[in-house]
Amino acid sequence: MVEVTRPRVVVTHWVQPEVTDRLEQFCAPVVPSLEEEVWPRRVVLARAESAVGIVSCMADCVDEAWLAACPRLRVVSAVAKGHDNIDVAACTRRGVWVTNLPDLLTAPTAELVVGLMLALLRRITEAGDYVRGGAFTGWRPVFYGTSLQGATVGIIGMGQLGQAVARRVRAFDATVIFYDPAVPPAQSATGEAAQVPLAEVLARSDVVVPLVPLTPATERMLDATALATMRRGAFLINAGRGSLVDEDAVADALQTGQLGGYAADVFAFEDWRHPDRPRAIPSRLLASSRTVLTPHLGSAVASVRRDMGLAAAEQLRQALTGTRPDNAVNEVGR
Repeated sequence: MVEVTRPRVVVTHWVQPEVTDRLEQFCAPVVPSLEEEVWPRRVVLARAESAVGIVSCMADCVDEAWLAACPRLRVVSAVAKGHDNIDVAACTRRGVWVTNLPDLLTAPTAELVVGLMLALLRRITEAGDYVRGGAFTGWRPVFYGTSLQGATVGIIGMGQLGQAVARRVRAFDATVIFYDPAVPPAQSATGEAAQVPLAEVLARSDVVVPLVPLTPATERMLDATALATMRRGAFLINAGRGSLVDEDAVADALQTGQLGGYAADVFAFEDWRHPDRPRAIPSRLLASSRTVLTPHLGSAVASVRRDMGLAAAEQLRQALTGTRPDNAVNEVGR
C-alpha cells in the first residue's frame, strides 16, 4: 500500500488542542508547542518552505519576500478579521488564497471597547493602583470620573463592530452618533444612531471610538489637527488599529488637557506592514495616569479563540480541497 503524504501546513502561533486535532484530519500541521508562543518570521519561513498552507495571526507580515520563500503556498488563513498585514495583491498574483474571519471577533471586541470606556471614564485603573499602593484608608471624595449615562459617543465606522458597540453603550443611556465613509450620507441613520459629518462627530462627542479598517486613507486619521477639533476633555478609545491615531499627538493632547483620557488595546508598533512604524509604545502614554492600556485583548476569550482557530482551519480545508473558501478576501484562478 502506498502511503499518502498529507499536505504540510504551518500554524504561526499557539492554538488550542481542538484546533490542532481538526487540522490533523486533513493535513500535517506544524504548530508551536508552548502556550502563548508566536513564532518569529525566520522560524516560520524555515518551517514553511514546503508548506501549502499557513494559519497566520496579525503578528505575521505576509509580503513578497514571505511568498517567495514559500513557493508551494496555496492559502493563507488568517485567524483575524483585519488583513492589512497581508499583501493580498501579491498573494493573488501568485494564486494564493487569503481568508479571514469577519464575524467571530465582533462581540468580544465590542465588550472590550465598553470595558475600556468604563475604566477610563470612571478612573478604575487609577483607583485600583491607589488601593494596591496602600493609600486607601476609607472613603474619601477622590477619583471623580465621568458618567457614560447621558454622554455622546461618536463612532467612526459603523460596520458590524461599530453597530455592536452602539447597542452596548445605548444600554447605558448614552447617545450615539457616527460617521462612516463607506455609508452613503443618504443612509443617515443606523438603528438609533444618526450619521453626521466627521467634523461633527469630533466636535460633539464626549467619547470618540475609531473602528474603521486601517488603509492609506485612515492611517493617522486622528492626528494633531483632528484632535484639536475634539471637545476639550473628551475621551478617545482605540481598539481598531494602532495607526488610526497619531500616538505622539495623543500624548501631547493628554498633556495639555485637550484629551481627558486615552484607552487603547492596539498600538502603532503592531502594524508590522509599515516599515516606518514605531518600535514601541510612546513612553509618555505609558507614564500617563490618564491612559488605560491593554495588550490586544479584543478577542481574548478562550471559547472565542478556539472557535476562531476552528473556523480558520475550515477555511484552509476548503482551499486545499479545491473549493472557494467561504471567507476568501481575494479571487485566484482555479
